[in-house]
Amino acid sequence: MSVQVEHLVRYAPGSTRRLLNDVSLNVPTGAFVALVGPSGAGKTTLLRAIAGLDTFEQGTLLLDGQTMGTMRDRARKIGFVFQNYALFPHMTVAKNISFGLDVLPRSERPSRSAIAARVQELLDLMQIPDAGASYPARLSGGQRQRVALARALATGPKLLLLDEPFGALDPIVRRSIRTWLKALHERLGLTTILVTHDQDEAVEIADRIVVMQHGQIVQDATPEELNRNPQTAFVMEFLGEAPSFNGIVQDGLMVPDEAGLLPFAVDASVPPGPVTAMLRPYEIQVCGPDERSAQEPVIPLVAEGARNGYRHYRAQLAERSVPFSIPDFTENTVEIQASGLLDISRARLFRDGERCG
Repeated sequence: MSVQVEHLVRYAPGSTRRLLNDVSLNVPTGAFVALVGPSGAGKTTLLRAIAGLDTFEQGTLLLDGQTMGTMRDRARKIGFVFQNYALFPHMTVAKNISFGLDVLPRSERPSRSAIAARVQELLDLMQIPDAGASYPARLSGGQRQRVALARALATGPKLLLLDEPFGALDPIVRRSIRTWLKALHERLGLTTILVTHDQDEAVEIADRIVVMQHGQIVQDATPEELNRNPQTAFVMEFLGEAPSFNGIVQDGLMVPDEAGLLPFAVDASVPPGPVTAMLRPYEIQVCGPDERSAQEPVIPLVAEGARNGYRHYRAQLAERSVPFSIPDFTENTVEIQASGLLDISRARLFRDGERCG
């Protein structure tokens, strides 16, 4: 199922403040899209509008090219999973999963045996085949999340909407279940839209990441493109640690304000003037003082140990320390001395928060 959102506007109740400000989004059939951004960016508001749970004042929303006039129309086509699972505590797992089928009009409701078969099929799919007779309180967080997903899928929807579905899970379970969810999405041929505040989660499982801020979409791209070519300083910062360095572009060079940083050549399209250079810690490189003039001031470099496949360091500038890292490969022969100079030539340049080089 495709989702097409055009110029959507939603106001806060009783206010002129826009929760969604002229939002347009196209999600083709079979895509896995993550909506990311800080609290209040409009992620959940957009998801609820797509689900039909909230109204909007302006714009158009089409599912498979058509408007969905009633919640009943949407309920058969959309599965929605909330952060808190929203399971019925007084019902068994099996009854929770079958709820959407049990409440269908008699003329549309499958037989009891067909419903029971569907429930067991979903329990098997969720890898909790023996949980049907249990109650939600007796399940782990990861199991409850799988039950919530099974319930959302019971009516055979083509669109799955997930609102912070892993927020209550511990990190180990969270990593496991999101990998499993990606495989489930591909196996069932779903269109999936995920709201998350976890950029690592979005990068790992989504085909596209939609970054939102102040009720607007600021960038919509693949994870690779977002990292390589962020259009704003906000996107650069939101998607991961990004040390920043102020400086000025003059005579084709970016000259940093702080001592111990090497000037570097910039593209001819970057006009002269003040800029902010931003890059990832693993993109910072170190040069020894012998590679520059003796007058170039060097800065102290402190090792902080190895983790997650990198050796981590800090460079002590005059008024702050800056993290940088080097891949911890066995064949890596890079040795960091006690002092040196930082090469930040792999940085992206921003002016007034917008990309300029």
